[in-house]
Amino acid sequence: MSQDFVIEAFPRDDKGRGASRRLRREERKIPAIIYGAGKEATPISIWHNELKKALENEAFFSHILTIELNGKKESVIMKDLQRHPYKLLLTHADFQRVEKDQEIVVHVPLHLVNEDTAPAIKTFGGVAFRLMTEVEVACLPANLPEFIEIDMADIEMDQVVHLSDLKLPEGVRIPALQHDSEHDQAVVSVSKPKGVKADDAESEGDEESEEGESKE
Repeated sequence: MSQDFVIEAFPRDDKGRGASRRLRREERKIPAIIYGAGKEATPISIWHNELKKALENEAFFSHILTIELNGKKESVIMKDLQRHPYKLLLTHADFQRVEKDQEIVVHVPLHLVNEDTAPAIKTFGGVAFRLMTEVEVACLPANLPEFIEIDMADIEMDQVVHLSDLKLPEGVRIPALQHDSEHDQAVVSVSKPKGVKADDAESEGDEESEEGESKE
């Protein structure tokens, strides 16, 4: 993966709501915890603003992160993030340890490519309706993709792309597809906006073609 995220962490002994409030108010840190990989859970605290800035990068959620604690480094993924109900503040974070030979389950973003040039959209007036923005995948840490692409150039009018249609990198699978067909959710579809007739969109496409020919 192209980017590294390193989070500075500090030991945390005090627990409870009062301690968490003091941590956020006086030290500008938030409580967090590291767990998994057959080891005891480790309470930590991390800089609030450092984490908040990292969260601005979409890739943060689908990367193996590095936490530095007492001079040691641990590889983790973010599993949960809690926010204040009405203030722009983070309140708690959960990190799960990862081992290179143990499969992890992570939500990764879905990216649409060639949306502007796709014939169903550019020529025939269709609109892409995103039904999912991310997908849960399972893989070894080394195979974790930053995102999964959906090539809109291949999508036809009124077509619906499901989870089973996604082209996954080698070593990556979608756990939901191990269940029955009801779990094969729709991801994106292309159709005409309400109120636009098929003949209208096609005639617009024909006019554009004729204009192009006349210019030649």
